Amino acid sequence: MTASIISSAQTKSKNPFDLVYGKAITENVSGKVNIHPVAYKVNGIDIAANVYTPADYDPAKKYPTVVLAHPNGGVKEQTTGLYAQRLAESGYITITADAAYQGASGGQPRHIDKPANRIEDIHGMADFITRYPGVDANHLGVLGICGGGGYTLKAAQGDKRFKAVATLSMFNSGEVRRNGFQNSQLTTIQERLKQATDARAQEASGAEVIYAGIANPTDEEIASIPTDLYREGYLYFCQHTSWRGYSLF
Repeated sequence: MTASIISSAQTKSKNPFDLVYGKAITENVSGKVNIHPVAYKVNGIDIAANVYTPADYDPAKKYPTVVLAHPNGGVKEQTTGLYAQRLAESGYITITADAAYQGASGGQPRHIDKPANRIEDIHGMADFITRYPGVDANHLGVLGICGGGGYTLKAAQGDKRFKAVATLSMFNSGEVRRNGFQNSQLTTIQERLKQATDARAQEASGAEVIYAGIANPTDEEIASIPTDLYREGYLYFCQHTSWRGYSLF
């Protein structure tokens, strides 16, 4: 994983679209895959997204289309951007967006990752892209990666516009939040529910919002994380790609 992290960091410093993956688009060239930054609203919140169109794109034609949901703590310029570009190279129109409250999208307070919000983000991408020129709404699929995978399965349960559903390295956020990673916190469920209740009451009273996880980890804090999955996730999403300020948890 280290080599790809370093490559992504180097890519971001010179990519005009802030893309941080290898062989990313650096300019829109006629006849090739193009990237189109777009904006729309979901429940009144400004959403920043990228649409990728295939080579020789003709808005008068119809193309199969894929919505992509990014990992927890990610942004559209990272992992989902890579898959969106590769799918466009295979003839699909694709869209990936920053989740509400995260990345370049709006919403306050920042850096929150609530399942209901993330699921609505997926519906919102479908709302937007099905009205995009050239999209075949009868051939709409959805791909969720890591944390986005769990949210994707939930979104697809009640959204019959999605004719195909796929996940990659799916992370079940609900199960992990309840039971801990690999069921490591089964004995502390009641204690953590009390902490969550107290935090909600504190926020409702107008006091300081309590965050779970680390929004801006130091190098030392990252190195001390005992779980490889989380530690490497922080390295990729928060450190080496220069996207500090996004909470993985």
